[in-house]
Amino acid sequence: MHSRIRLRRAVFALLSAGILLAAGCAQETSPRTRTAAEDVLLQPAADPGPSPFTGSTASTPGPARSGGGSSSAPGDGKPLTRTGSTPGLYGGTRAVPSCDVETQIRMLAADPAREEAFARTVSVAPAQVPAFLRALTPVLLRADTLVTGHGFRAGSVTAFRSVLQAGTAVMVDGRGLPRVRCACGNPLDPPTGAAGVSAGKGARWEGFDAARTVVIEPAARPVRELVIVDVEHHTWIARPSGDEGAGDREPAVPPPYDPGTDITGPLPEAPPTGTKEPQAPKKSARPKKPADPTPSRSRPPGDCPTPAEPTPPGEPAAATGLPARSAGETNCPTPTGVPSDAPTDGYPDEPTEPEPDEPPQDLVPPMTDEPQTSIQLPRHDDGPAARG
Repeated sequence: MHSRIRLRRAVFALLSAGILLAAGCAQETSPRTRTAAEDVLLQPAADPGPSPFTGSTASTPGPARSGGGSSSAPGDGKPLTRTGSTPGLYGGTRAVPSCDVETQIRMLAADPAREEAFARTVSVAPAQVPAFLRALTPVLLRADTLVTGHGFRAGSVTAFRSVLQAGTAVMVDGRGLPRVRCACGNPLDPPTGAAGVSAGKGARWEGFDAARTVVIEPAARPVRELVIVDVEHHTWIARPSGDEGAGDREPAVPPPYDPGTDITGPLPEAPPTGTKEPQAPKKSARPKKPADPTPSRSRPPGDCPTPAEPTPPGEPAAATGLPARSAGETNCPTPTGVPSDAPTDGYPDEPTEPEPDEPPQDLVPPMTDEPQTSIQLPRHDDGPAARG
């Protein structure tokens, strides 16, 4: 009898322990499993929200919203998709950090339990938390953005979907993804589940439109710099990845649209910023066209034979087949070069050697006041005076 009672008590105790264990496991995993069914929480830019990890390290939010903020016609509430490297997706002020990274590091280090929970959420070792944060880039959101937020409550990490208002200060990673919200120190991830935001809970701010909410996707490759909008001066800023603003400069190639363009509207095609080194233009493989040959010397007119032995004045040029010329008559061009005794095969197309600027003096004929084409002929006088 007593043995049966003891057996019943043992079975009851085991069943009770199993029920408690199952309840504990369900309670531990419930924050993660409920995120797909939870409502979306609307979070204004300066509101720390539920269960903050730390205090705020954000600078004063500025007028960072892109476009005019006009509402569109009601739709199905599905957000838009933008890549993390899209120019103008983020904003900031030149040389001014949107978040204080070092203060964020100190606040987490002051509470080892929170630091360990933070490290577990972002998938790094606790000792690597400072390096993780310093590799992020502080910026401002320029559109209402849907994310998965993580809070810290009663020693555990919670998870919830939320829409962060444009102007919220965040830290983004090397792919352009928001990873930390500066107003509360909460880690951020891309949203999961059916991400309808039209029925979001919380106070709606002016300009909120579910159809203009953005989901940010990682860039295809690491981004060396983000091209953001200077919200104070309405110009472009190139901010190096992992920089708080000290390295801000003008982008080498500005985006093909104005800094005031609505980032939630249609955008012209723009190459991903800071992902590829500029390359020198390729040389054409087409062979170069040969240079035009030097124009050949024109041959002399038909009645100008190749210079040889000069024909005595007054004698017919029957040997050359040309008509006889009277004294002093010539149709040949005025000689410009220096005669040469070397044999030639006519007139080559190109001279083999350049002609000297000043020929030797012994080859230059004496200069006279008469034209070079004239020929001085001796006078023939048959009179007796001449003979004498």
